[in-house]
Amino acid sequence: MASRIEDYALLGNCRTAALVSKEGAIDWLCFPRFDAPACFAALLGTPENGRWQIAPTASVRRVTRQYLDGTMILETTFTTDEGEAKLIDFMPSTFRHSSVVRIVVGVKGRVTFNMDLVMRFDYGRTVPWVERHDPLTLTAVAGPDMLVLRTPTPIKARAMHSTARFSVDAGERKSFTLMHQPSHEPVGEGFDAEASLAKTRYFWHEFSSRCPDVGPMSALVKRSLITLKALTYLPTGGIVAAATTSLPEQIGGQRNWDYRYCWLRDATMTLLAFMNMGYFEEASAWRDWLTRSVAGRPDQMQIMYGLAGERQLHEYELPWLCGYEGSQPVRIGNAAATQTQLDVFGEVADAMAQAIKGHLPRHPRIEAIAEVIVPFLEKAWREPDEGIWEIRAAQRHFTHSKVMSWVAFDRIAHVAGAMENGQEFASNCRRIADEIHEEVCRRGFNVEMNSFVQSYDSTLLDASLLQIPLTGFLPPDDPRVVGTVAAIEKRLMRDGLLLRYETEHGIDGLPPGEGTFLVCSFWLADAYVLLGRDDDARELFGHLAGLCNDVGLLAEQYDPLHKRMLGNFPQAFSHVGIINTALNLHRVQAPAQERAHA
Repeated sequence: MASRIEDYALLGNCRTAALVSKEGAIDWLCFPRFDAPACFAALLGTPENGRWQIAPTASVRRVTRQYLDGTMILETTFTTDEGEAKLIDFMPSTFRHSSVVRIVVGVKGRVTFNMDLVMRFDYGRTVPWVERHDPLTLTAVAGPDMLVLRTPTPIKARAMHSTARFSVDAGERKSFTLMHQPSHEPVGEGFDAEASLAKTRYFWHEFSSRCPDVGPMSALVKRSLITLKALTYLPTGGIVAAATTSLPEQIGGQRNWDYRYCWLRDATMTLLAFMNMGYFEEASAWRDWLTRSVAGRPDQMQIMYGLAGERQLHEYELPWLCGYEGSQPVRIGNAAATQTQLDVFGEVADAMAQAIKGHLPRHPRIEAIAEVIVPFLEKAWREPDEGIWEIRAAQRHFTHSKVMSWVAFDRIAHVAGAMENGQEFASNCRRIADEIHEEVCRRGFNVEMNSFVQSYDSTLLDASLLQIPLTGFLPPDDPRVVGTVAAIEKRLMRDGLLLRYETEHGIDGLPPGEGTFLVCSFWLADAYVLLGRDDDARELFGHLAGLCNDVGLLAEQYDPLHKRMLGNFPQAFSHVGIINTALNLHRVQAPAQERAHA
């Protein structure tokens, strides 16, 4: 059985990622990219679907772990009756190929370890052909993939597992490396694990040392920045929503999705997070990925893309995997890529406007994108869509979608106003924005409830309505905004955290039930800041920060009843929430203020 979601730590090399449990097991790893078929899939199945565990043979009395300061290098300390030893795990960030390095270090006494390596391909389905390349090197081949294991100790084969037993004395270090390569190429040369450790440490320090001080929240913000960087696909600048697929939003339920892709919806707040922290290179890379991915006809714009802007994200299921704690189906790909979600046009326009405002180098396609979006969205905004939460049921006139359509025309009007001969274009955009604004205030607001509602003429609520003040659609002191925040607090709050919406009404076409959605709670904290409710904002931020696991990571959702994380992990948008809300509270550079006054 897999560990609880919060018991995992992340390894990454800005190309792919792995999850390591407190028991020293790598239960999830995709080579060579985030979205590649996993070679360790025990997270969603059993150890027979692939994992790599290095753990003491004796009973472990205590386990502690930490990232080496400012890095993505994980250090797990095991204390047994025999003594104490550390397991240092990392993915080298200086190679074009993808590898994992595991270094066992003796601290006190003499500690004996077992190593159990189960190599599988195709998400745990394919058993590779394992051969001994030399006395301390194994190769595993299946189809196009090869894994190369190099160890300091002899390996034995047992029931399609590769195993070893070894001991470390105080001060002794033993290094294991696992490298991925194409199977048709000659076995690659080994590398010095200790030298790679030093280079990887330098890579992460160079990045994290630029993180500015944000008061008592600095350590948490720095860890979130490092996590965002680790979820970045360095060759293109794309940022995946999470490192995993199919971790459930309800244990045993069907709300299991593949998040190893790049969502346009994350664009603006991710851009603001990077820019406001001074990471302009990363912000530019993300902006450039965005402009490449959306290039083409506006009616073909997708809500998400692959790491390099791929559009074909066909969704299918893996019946041979039992799912995390029995949560089926396990899904690969994401059918929501084909949905109509009007809010993404607002996100793209807002991101472009914020990039200009943040003085990023101007991109030559920005004006062209604006010019093709406007004629399409001028008609499309009047139609229903699947909305921000990607419902798999009948389309609706979601209020949030209309608000973000307003954002698109509002931001394009600002951009166009600075263009040569752009005044007429800007005036037309402003006219459409005003038309949308009037309709939303008329049809998306319920007078009796004194609140905006999830969709036109509905009585349901939705946390996405918090974007009304956060995008500047209405000022935060508008009575309709104050009433909406109060209604959301009353109806969607569970143990101090927010649900996205009330799933029991069946509007999404799925069985009811899920955890609280963490980024929505960050939105509420940001709204509190705009409303002048600083004490409430700090209390909520403290609650959210307290949900981070022992190494500072957050999933997508949290179950307040069973006190555990839910959903894919770690979730980029949750960590964007940490950064931006911390900045809003710190007040030096406040993303909520910047976006609301775009």
